[in-house]
Amino acid sequence: MIVAGFGFRGAATVESLRDALSRAHDNINPTHFATARDKADTPAFQSFAKTLGAEIISVDSTLLTAQQTTTQSAASQAAHGTGSVAEAAALAAAGPGAKLLAPRAISGDRKATCALAEGDAT
Repeated sequence: MIVAGFGFRGAATVESLRDALSRAHDNINPTHFATARDKADTPAFQSFAKTLGAEIISVDSTLLTAQQTTTQSAASQAAHGTGSVAEAAALAAAGPGAKLLAPRAISGDRKATCALAEGDAT
């Protein structure tokens, strides 16, 4: 299972999310999108996931903070208790023993991040 984890600002658009995903992967098509529980119902995120037919996994803050992230954002740490919401969400949703395929990628407008993780969660 490959999960695309996303972190994003409130002003992020579908295009911000699409750009972050395209920068994060090289011909990988995740079937699941994950983000922090408080971001999962954001209209742009919902619309983007629906467009690609991806199932959304909302990740509880306790699971986010339990993940070891490769990158560290001071803003993410202050807001969510993790160095990268994208990396933490991808790892948590992909299940125990999940591995990041690469560090988070940042959209050109700097409003969204995306990281891909592979794991055995179903």
